[in-house]
Parts: sequence; C-alpha cells; structure tokens
Amino acid sequence: RARKPDGAPAKKPAAAPKPKPAPAKAAPAKGVSLDVRQFRVGADDDGIRLDRWFQRHLPDVTFNLVSRWARTGQLRVDGARAAPGDRIAEGQTIRVPPAEPKAAENAKPRRVRPQLSDDQLAFAQGLVIHRDAQAIVINKPPGLATQGGTKTEEHVDGLLDALEFELDQRPKLVHRLDKDTSGALLVARTARAAAYFAKSFSSRTARKVYWALVLGVPSIEDGMVELPIAKQPGTGGEKMHVDQEEGLPARSRYRVIERAGNRAAWVELQPYTGRTHQLRVHMAAIGHPIIGDGKYGGKDAFLSGTISRKMHLHARRIRIDHPDGGRVDVRAELPDHFAASLASLGFEEAQGDLPLDDEIARGPTREDEKKAARAHAKQVRKGRRGERRSRGAGSTRKG
Repeated sequence: RARKPDGAPAKKPAAAPKPKPAPAKAAPAKGVSLDVRQFRVGADDDGIRLDRWFQRHLPDVTFNLVSRWARTGQLRVDGARAAPGDRIAEGQTIRVPPAEPKAAENAKPRRVRPQLSDDQLAFAQGLVIHRDAQAIVINKPPGLATQGGTKTEEHVDGLLDALEFELDQRPKLVHRLDKDTSGALLVARTARAAAYFAKSFSSRTARKVYWALVLGVPSIEDGMVELPIAKQPGTGGEKMHVDQEEGLPARSRYRVIERAGNRAAWVELQPYTGRTHQLRVHMAAIGHPIIGDGKYGGKDAFLSGTISRKMHLHARRIRIDHPDGGRVDVRAELPDHFAASLASLGFEEAQGDLPLDDEIARGPTREDEKKAARAHAKQVRKGRRGERRSRGAGSTRKG
C-alpha cells in the first residue's frame, strides 16, 4: 500500500447515502372534507341569499361554518367561489362540504309547536278571504297580534299551521299589522312566494289602503305627510315619535272621504314607507289622531256617545303583483265596532272605496299633447331625410 506522508490527515471512509424520507401527505385543514355534496337551486329559492338557503335546507349547518367554507374556497356556486351574502338563482348548483358532527351534549332540542285545537283551526280558516296556489289573505280581527312576544301567546303566526290546506308546507308571514289594527293581512304559501312578496313590499310596488276615523277634519282634503320617525327614548321601542334629526324617512298620504261637521272625519290612508306605527304617528303629528288610539292621541283621541273606544284603523285593501302573473287585489270587511261608528256618524260604507291614482281614467293633458306633437314632428323629419338620401343616390353618375 502507498503510505501517506507523515502529518497528512487521514481521510474518513465515505458514509453510505441516507434514504430520503417519503413526502408527507398534506393533511386537510380543520373542517375540510374531500367529499362534497351538490344541490340544485329550486324555483322556490330563486333570488334568496346563500345563507338563507342553508337556513331553509341545512338548518344544522351554522352560519360560522358556512363563513369558514366561504373563506377557504370550499363553498361554490356553479364552480365559482361564493360568499354567504350572495344571491342565488334557480338552476344553479351549490357545492357543499359535509358539516362537522356536533357534540350530542351541545345539541338543542327543537321547539315543537303546540297542536291546534278544532276551535283554533276553525277560527283561523274562518279568517281567510282569499286563497290561491301562492297566497292567502286573511281579515285579521282587532286585538289579535300578528306575531308573538312577551306575554303574547295568541297571534296569527301561531295559527299558520291551520292554513296549510292542500299544501304540505307552513305558510309564511311577509308583513304585519299592529295588534289593534284590523284588516287585510297577506300570507305567502310557498318560499318562492314569500321571497317575491317581500321584494314587492321592500320596493314599494305593493299598495296598502287603510280606513280610519280621525279627530277633527284636516284642512287639506288630499295631503302628504312627510315626517321622519324614530323610537321614542325611554319607551323600550314600544312607542315612536317624529324626530327630524335621528328619524328614518316616512311618507303617508291621506284623503278625506267624508266629514261629520268639525267633530270627526273618515279618511283613507296610504303608507308609502313601512315604519312602525307610521300612520298613527303621522295623523297625531298633524293634529288629527286616530279615534281610539290613546297611545298617540292621549285622552283626546276618544269620542263620547256611541263611538267605540277601540282603535278605528282598518287595512281595507291590499293590492300586490302575483308571482304567477296578474295581481292579488283584496278588500277586507270592517269589524263590527268600526262599522257601527260609521253608521253612528252618518257615513255610508259604500262611499269609502276611492280609486287609486293609476285607476283614475284621465284624458290627455296639455303636456301629453305637446309630447305627442314633438314625436310626430320627429317622425316627419326622419321620413324627409330618407327621401333626400334616396333622391341623391339616384342622381349619382360615374365619372
């Protein structure tokens, strides 16, 4: 063997190469599942928010979980990432990961609605004044709340199971009336109808007409009240008032139908916005509170004699576009106390239904005639320009 020179460091034998570890598989993030479900959006869910769709069809999936799926890109509509507030349309496909199992001890028992008695079924169904495949209109009596609350056990919402009829689904409220206000109340029979009607109310295309007896007689027979409304401090939200600085915009129209001297007037009211107690607040604000409305009119809101002390505010008519085309247009008969008060004051109920503005047949105004004349002159000028072009093209010669 050849020897290394003295003092040279000895080389260590080469170490055998270490085997490379196998690449680790990426673990899915918490709450992520490789298995997904596909759902097709039905007609009843057209136009609703995605989080609302989960409330209807996957109520066990919490909003926080839906938000997490959206942040991590697992929640998709037609293959695109989606957010809980996105609107969905009929025919779209929703990609949904399976929900995480909930701990049994945290599961809350579902509230079971009490079974309605035969008397309650008969009472609720006797209120119906219109019914079709998508809508029901009831004539709500005074004293019956629309929805439940503290110390309120009897209400329209609790009677909706009686209004399923031939459909196997519970109707849904889409607007409300005050407890002491009577009259036409619309109820949607399907989820699609509920979304459609809710949009009509929010866009102000629905028309609601009320009848009321008010104290005194307004000096202007056809007027518009535009006063902002807010919750009155110290009342816990139970009372509203006019607030020029903090209030929300509110518009109400009134038309005097008949008058009983200077004592009282029968008026038609149309709310153009939907604030709480709007009509009651507005009429009291202009000095003509609704008779029987002690909350906003005080002790002066009551008439002596044979006039009932109940509130005289009645939702006489509702007109709204129908999801299947056409319109729902229904009138509700007066409750007994209101009809008796009209008779006592010498008013005839048949005189109360005034036509809405779009139902009044009007002849062409001077402005309409001017617009028609301008449109006709414009068409004549276009025709003359066309004649000049044709004559010019016919006289062109090649050089």
